[in-house]
Amino acid sequence: MEKRTPLKSALTHVGVYLSLFLFILPFLWMVLASFKTQQQILDAGNLLSFTPSFDNYRNVFTQYAFLDFIWNSFLVAFFSTILGLVLGLPAAYAIAKYKQQGLGLLILVARIVPGISFLIPWFIIFSRLDLIDTYTSLILSHMLVTMPFIIWVMIPFFEGLPHELEESARVDGCTTTGAFIRVLLPISWPGIITSSILAFIFSWNNFMFSLILAGEKTKTLPIAIFNFMSYSEINWGGLMAASVIITLPVLLIALFAQRYIIAGLTGGAVKG
Repeated sequence: MEKRTPLKSALTHVGVYLSLFLFILPFLWMVLASFKTQQQILDAGNLLSFTPSFDNYRNVFTQYAFLDFIWNSFLVAFFSTILGLVLGLPAAYAIAKYKQQGLGLLILVARIVPGISFLIPWFIIFSRLDLIDTYTSLILSHMLVTMPFIIWVMIPFFEGLPHELEESARVDGCTTTGAFIRVLLPISWPGIITSSILAFIFSWNNFMFSLILAGEKTKTLPIAIFNFMSYSEINWGGLMAASVIITLPVLLIALFAQRYIIAGLTGGAVKG
């Protein structure tokens, strides 16, 4: 194993901290700008020297009914994740157990294809079913984001589980479905938690499907933030406050569930 010199170690630390600073800087600027007036945001000299004000946050909740948008986003992200788990976990198990590489590749292609390719077909289908501006259309469309991701996270996880566990369950009288539900799922929680959290975040941040399928009753947070930009002016203060609101839940989830995410993503790397 190569021994690291003090210079190489110092350069590594500098590179890590520099990268961390570059990633955090936009978020810090966003948080600071959310407490400024429009004039202070546009004045580059007032980066740190300003009097904080909560007017932007107050306006976001009083003038734009942001609580409704938060509820809509949570509802769509939660149910699209739950349905993605209900359908994705058995699919991932079947692909891993029966080595259905072709099916796995097809699901990967569905995940890679740009979401904009599905907008017109989704809109035509849901408009004919009279489902535009409903939670049903948003949940089903967001499953196009959540379910393939859940499947691809869980396939290597199921492949890494010892086959003896399922065989022992079958000897004890379990069917394949029973072994999957009673034995394999309970020990797959790291992967399930990881895929659930990341799928929820992807749905929470999804903009494209909501732009076409959502209306006044089901408008989600990314669409609500988009409304702060008009043809003649951008409400920077409201935009930054709304961006902090939409980012904060995702950031808290990532911080508190960090060890589960790491354990889940690395759990399928070592096969039994």
